Amino acid sequence: MRFFPIDDVTLAYLGLTNRSDEQIALVEAYSKAQGLWRHPGDEPRFTSQLALDMGTVETSLAGPKRPQDRVALAQVPAAFTASRELDVSSGKAGADAVDVTWSGETFSLRQGAVVIAAITSCTNTSNPSVLMAAGLLAKHAVERGLRRKPWVKTSLAPGSKVVPNYFAKAGLMPYLDALGFQLVGYGCTTCIGNSGPLPEPIEQAIKAADLTVGAVLSGNRNFEGRIHLLVKTNWLASPPLVVAYALAGNMTLDLTRDPLGEGHNGEPVFLKDIWPSAKDVSDAVQHVSVDLFHKEYAAVFEGTPEW
Repeated sequence: MRFFPIDDVTLAYLGLTNRSDEQIALVEAYSKAQGLWRHPGDEPRFTSQLALDMGTVETSLAGPKRPQDRVALAQVPAAFTASRELDVSSGKAGADAVDVTWSGETFSLRQGAVVIAAITSCTNTSNPSVLMAAGLLAKHAVERGLRRKPWVKTSLAPGSKVVPNYFAKAGLMPYLDALGFQLVGYGCTTCIGNSGPLPEPIEQAIKAADLTVGAVLSGNRNFEGRIHLLVKTNWLASPPLVVAYALAGNMTLDLTRDPLGEGHNGEPVFLKDIWPSAKDVSDAVQHVSVDLFHKEYAAVFEGTPEW
């Protein structure tokens, strides 16, 4: 805790999340008495230092089968191909594509198809800024005429009941709904294997052609078979990238160069065209307020004795 000491920003967070004035005062008094309070100008004394040029930080995913394997966004297609080549060498690779009819549409389900895109309650959804970024990206996508690919099963399962409220307050929920990211519940879902079944025609196509397909989720575990028994590659991503891959629909696309789809006028739309600015995200986060926390958690301990 000495590396990240308590300060005024900490107290502001406690206030935002509906802690009582008494509790906030206690935290401040205790941390100052214990020498855990950060005064202006205080810095820890380290025996060594590491410098990081923020310009070298890349947008990344983790995958395809281990959470510790970081893959730069532009390298995802190559990482997918390398993973599939292991299947080819073991004699497990099937056809390149198979035609599927589902929900009134006929499409070609290809190797690398994203069949699950889930914003789920986990490591990458603990910060309102990344969730607002996902909502804003969805808004920009819908306004440009993009839609999710029909073979992608999408879901929204945040960890807090406050999340849908601030999405609604910011006017973003309709856009997430339009792309299939409807609220399915709260807590751990897809990243512990609770994605549920895929549509039967899609499951049959994956089995028949032995397709290597993918799931993209904002969780922290992606071992093969954990997300879905038929999904061989699983990718951990930020919430806005989950939305982006639902639009793109395939792990073989390079989202730094390839279009996500076609807009209203048939023009290609790229990720850079709909990615929200830092200011847009910052403005949207202002819709997160203490009254939302008070409303949802005022009665959290009410219920039966078992509860």
